[in-house]
Amino acid sequence: MGVRAKFKVTSITETSGGTKAVKLYPVTSGSEENKEFYKFTPSGEINLGVLNEAAAKQFAVDQEFFVDFTPA
Repeated sequence: MGVRAKFKVTSITETSGGTKAVKLYPVTSGSEENKEFYKFTPSGEINLGVLNEAAAKQFAVDQEFFVDFTPA
C-alpha cells in the first residue's frame, strides 16, 4: 500500500556549488482537492538538492506535485 500527498514548491535557491535547493510543503488551499489533501497531510517538508539542470527546470515556485510514497 502507498500514500499519496500533494506538495507545493515554495522556494528554489542556488547554492555556491551550483546545486538547486528546492523546498516543498504540503498544499493547504487553492482548490477543493487541495483542501482535501490538507485534511490528511497538514504538515511536512521536502528538501531536494538537484544538480541536473534539466531536472531542476522541472520545478517552479508555486507549482504543485503529487508525491507518492510506496514501500521499496
